[in-house]
Amino acid sequence: QLQLVESGGGLVQPGGSLRLSCAATGFTEDYYAIGWFRQAPGKEREGVSCISSSGGSTTYADSVKGRFTISRDNAKNTVYLQMNSLKPEDTAVYYCAIHPSRYYCGGWADFDSWGQGTQVTVSS
Repeated sequence: QLQLVESGGGLVQPGGSLRLSCAATGFTEDYYAIGWFRQAPGKEREGVSCISSSGGSTTYADSVKGRFTISRDNAKNTVYLQMNSLKPEDTAVYYCAIHPSRYYCGGWADFDSWGQGTQVTVSS
């Protein structure tokens, strides 16, 4: 059974950088469109970025455009989220999940196979 495992979170100062990883384990005979989400305390979960199964198409939330970059290495079954110029408001638990279309990005609803999340804290 396919599972997603996030890693790479931590504590970073404002203006700093982190790279999150989302590794697929279990059934990895195919590649899927993967989205990154985040949820801050007391707030609803929000979509951050998504990448198609081939890596040829990406989408970003307005709040992270120009600062975050999503990429993937299908040989390693891993999707990355490079986060630069981090702000305190980026503090949240970050999750990855599979898009319902399996191969394309579009909208933020009905993702599945959620990982356990990784904490990102931006603070001085």
